[in-house]
Amino acid sequence: MTAFLIIAVLVLVAIAIWQMTKIFELSQIKADNSQIANDKDNKYNGYLLFAFLIFIYGITIFSFWKYTKVLLPEAASEHGAEYDSLMLWSFVIIFIVQTLTQALLHYFGFKYRGEKGKKALFYADNDRLEFIWTIIPVIVLAGLILWGLYTWTTIMDINDDDDPVVVELYAQQFNWTARYAGGDNVLGDANVRMIDIDRANVLGLDEADPNAADDIIVKELHLPVGRKVNFKMRSQDVLHSAYMPHFRAQMNCVPGMITEFSYTPIYTTEEMRQNPDVVDKVKRTNAIRAKRAAKGEDNSDPWEFDYILLCNKICGKSHYNMQMKIIVESEEDYNKWLAEQQTFGKTMMASAE
Repeated sequence: MTAFLIIAVLVLVAIAIWQMTKIFELSQIKADNSQIANDKDNKYNGYLLFAFLIFIYGITIFSFWKYTKVLLPEAASEHGAEYDSLMLWSFVIIFIVQTLTQALLHYFGFKYRGEKGKKALFYADNDRLEFIWTIIPVIVLAGLILWGLYTWTTIMDINDDDDPVVVELYAQQFNWTARYAGGDNVLGDANVRMIDIDRANVLGLDEADPNAADDIIVKELHLPVGRKVNFKMRSQDVLHSAYMPHFRAQMNCVPGMITEFSYTPIYTTEEMRQNPDVVDKVKRTNAIRAKRAAKGEDNSDPWEFDYILLCNKICGKSHYNMQMKIIVESEEDYNKWLAEQQTFGKTMMASAE
């Protein structure tokens, strides 16, 4: 693939140089009728239009064939199926419209090319045509917008009615920190002005707030499968974006305010590792790593699938490295893991000793 890109760049550079020489040649001669396109030129340009049409259709088909396998696997959240359905139908409509409009554009460009003795006809208006090409896009786009609003409203159903797990995602250049609400399932108050690194208060929790004492601060996110999770997000410095692609979830983390997102995981990490798409991707990735290792280019260990939290806003020079592992497990395993973690109150007591 790299060799193909290099060749393509060289070809484009050669074309650009050739075009520059043509421009230079034109600048050296006086304008005359020899530069006016004739029937042969127009016919040649018409054929070029069809050639370009075939090219864009070909590159589209190639992209579907080549890169579909690198798409995300089945959604791992309850709302993910509806999200993917909306995205799929949007792409289907866009693909159909693009195919038809491009075909008509290139066909009419060829059919009505300039010819000697042919005079172009001009229509001031055509109410029927204008109505058709206005009302159809309006109906289609309105339908997509209404469907999108309905889906978004469903996704943003953030409430405490379903006994959700409450988790705070705290973003800072260039790492994530998670805070669980503890036994009372209520997050304690926090403010960046209360951050005290010397006393291990890295998130600025209000030590006077009783709800903060049982909060749990960790660097690895664990979620129980089948249970709703309400995320509350903060940023310490710049604009970040909490992006969990496998759960079809993303929300900006804005300094000075709390943003929220909610979803219910439906597949554990181990279950997703058995997904055929994931298994295929792991095999292909490890095959590439093995080839690189044989050449001495890469000695990394074989890759294993994990859910991941990423930052989807360019937040600085180490933005690419801002990520956190997510483990989805059974409720029993989740509760066991949570019980092993140290609460904020105990951490403060230990730092005071």
